[in-house]
Amino acid sequence: MSGLPGASTCPGPGEASHLKSPLGAKFREPLTEARFQQLFGDAEQEPELLAEPRWSRLRRLWRGPARACSGPGPWPLLRARLPPLRWLPHYRWRAWLLGDAVAGVTVGVVHVPQGMAFALLTSVPPVFGLYTSFFPVLIYTLLGTGRHLSTGTFAVLSLMTGSAVERLVPEPLEGNLSGTEREQLDAQRVGAAAAMAFGSGALMLGMFALQLGVLATFLSEPVVKALTSGAALHVLVSQLPSLLGLPLPRQIGCFALFKTLAAVLAALPRSSPAELTVSALSLALLVPVKELNVRFRDRLPTPIPGEIVMVLLASVLCFTSSLDTRYNVQIVGLLPGGFPQPLLPSLAELPTILADSLPMALVTFAVSASLASIYADKYSYTIDSNQELFAHGVSNLISSLFSCFPNSATLATTSLLVDAGGNTQLAGLFSCMVVLSVLLWLGPFFYYLPKAVLACINISSMRQMFFQMRELPQLWRISRVDFAVWMVTWVAVVTLSVDLGLAVGVVFSMMTVVCRTQRVQCRALGLAEGTELYRPLRESHKLLQVPGLCILSYPTPLYFGTRGQFRRILEWHLGLGEGGKEAPKTDGPPDAVAEPVRVVVLDCSGVTFADAAGAREVVQLASRCR
Repeated sequence: MSGLPGASTCPGPGEASHLKSPLGAKFREPLTEARFQQLFGDAEQEPELLAEPRWSRLRRLWRGPARACSGPGPWPLLRARLPPLRWLPHYRWRAWLLGDAVAGVTVGVVHVPQGMAFALLTSVPPVFGLYTSFFPVLIYTLLGTGRHLSTGTFAVLSLMTGSAVERLVPEPLEGNLSGTEREQLDAQRVGAAAAMAFGSGALMLGMFALQLGVLATFLSEPVVKALTSGAALHVLVSQLPSLLGLPLPRQIGCFALFKTLAAVLAALPRSSPAELTVSALSLALLVPVKELNVRFRDRLPTPIPGEIVMVLLASVLCFTSSLDTRYNVQIVGLLPGGFPQPLLPSLAELPTILADSLPMALVTFAVSASLASIYADKYSYTIDSNQELFAHGVSNLISSLFSCFPNSATLATTSLLVDAGGNTQLAGLFSCMVVLSVLLWLGPFFYYLPKAVLACINISSMRQMFFQMRELPQLWRISRVDFAVWMVTWVAVVTLSVDLGLAVGVVFSMMTVVCRTQRVQCRALGLAEGTELYRPLRESHKLLQVPGLCILSYPTPLYFGTRGQFRRILEWHLGLGEGGKEAPKTDGPPDAVAEPVRVVVLDCSGVTFADAAGAREVVQLASRCR
C-alpha cells in the first residue's frame, strides 16, 4: 500500500494517526517475515550449533526421519489394538460390574428373538441370526472403543443382505421344494450372506490400513437418518407377507417396495386367518410395551423384555393349540445346537460380492461411528475412528467363517444397553453368555415359535427409526439445505433401493457443498474510522474509502468451479471489459467505483484453497490490471 497517494510510513512514537481524512491517513507498514524475525525472533544462534560439523548435522537429520518412520514398540501397538488392556486395569469393579451384568443380560435376552427375526429378513434360517448375535459381539468387546455400543444384527444391513442374497440365489419358480432341496437352497444362501460379511470385513480392513476413518464425515447426519428411516419402511413392507401368511416371493431391485405392496394387495384374499390373528396379538403386546419402556425409562430399573415374553407366550400357544398342524402356521422348527464348523465362504462371484459389500461396509461404519460418537460425547470419553474400522472389519471377517451375515452396531440395543445401566464393553460378555445358553441348551424351546411373531418383532424394532421423521420440522427451521438432503435421500431409498438411495444421498449432499461455494458474496471493504480495521462497506456508514483504492474480500475457495464467478465479480468492481454488466450485485455501495480504480487489494484470507485454474485466473487478472 506504499504506492497509494498520500500514504507514508507508520507514525513515530510521538505522532498521532490522522484518520479523520482518508487521504491524510498514515498506515502501518507491512510486517514482513524478515522484519518479524528482526523484532521478535532469535537473530543469534547458539555458537555450538554454528560450530557443529557437517557430518554431525547430516547424522542428526538422518536420525530424525528414521526415528519417525520406525513404528511404535510392540506393547504400545498391542495396547492400541486391544482396548481392554487400557480400560480393564482401571475398571471399577464395585461400581460398574452390577450395571454391566444387568445391561448385558437384558440386551442378550433381546438379541435372541431379534437375531432370529433379522435372520429371516436376511433370507437365512433363524439359527444364523443367533450366531451373528454371538461372534461379532464377542469380537467387538475385545477390539472396540465404544464403551456403550451394542453390536449384532441390524435391520438395515439385514435388508440389504437379504436383497443381495435373493438376487444371487433366487428361489425356483415352481416354489414347492422338497426337504432336501430346501436345505440345499438355504445352504447356498447362507454361503452368499457369509461371503458378503467376508467382503465387507475385508473392505473395512483395507480402509483401516489406509487410515480412512475420515470417510465417516462424508455420510452426514441427515443422510444416515434418512437412510435408516427409509429402510425401516422397506422392512415394514417386506414383512407384510409373513404377517398375513402369504407365501410370496421376495421382490428385489428398484421399486421393490411398490411391487411388494401390489403383490400383497393382489393376494390378500388368500391370507391365513390364524397367522393374521397371531400377528395382531403380537403387535398388540409389543407396541404398548415399547411405548412403556420409552415413557418410563427413568422409573423402570430395567426395560420390560417384551420380545422374549412374546416369544415364550407364542411358543406355548402354538404348542398347546397345534397351530402348525391344524392351521398350517409357519414355525421356526429345530434350532441346531452348538456352533457351525469354521468354513471359508465361497468367493466364486467375488466382483459381484464386493459391489454389494461396499455399501454395507459404508453403512456399518457410518452407523457405528455416529452412535459411538454420540455416547462418547455424552459420557466424556473418546473413540478412535480408525480402530472402529479395525474392530468392525475383524468382526465381520472372522464371524463370516462361522456362517454369520453382515453386522454392525444397532440403534435399539445400544439405547437399551445405556438405559439398563451399562458402563463398559464388559456388558457384551454377559450378552454373549445369554446367547450361548440358547445355542447350547435352550434352542429346543423355540421349536414351536411362529415366524409371524418374528416378523412382528422386526416391525416393532423399527419404532425408533420411524420416529426420526419427527425431527423434520426442526431441521427445516435450522437448515433448509439439510432438510433437502434428508428428503432426497429418503425418497431415493424408498423408491429405488437402500444401496442406490445411499449413493444418491451422498452425491446430493456433496453437491450441496459444492453449490454453496458458488454463492459468492464478494464484499468491498472500507477503513473503520479511528481504527486500522477494514469492514464491509454496507455494515456501517462510518467507513472511509480511499479514492482510487478498491479492497475486495473473496470468502470462498478459488478453484475451477468458482473461477468464472471470480472473474465476473472482479470485472464488475474494476470496470474491466463488458462482462461486469451481467454480474451479480455485491455489498459495495453504488458509487464505490465511481472514481477510476488505481490500486486493487484482494483479501484472500477466506480462500481456504486454490487450484491451478484459480491461480491462473489471479495471474490473468493481475496482467489485465496492469
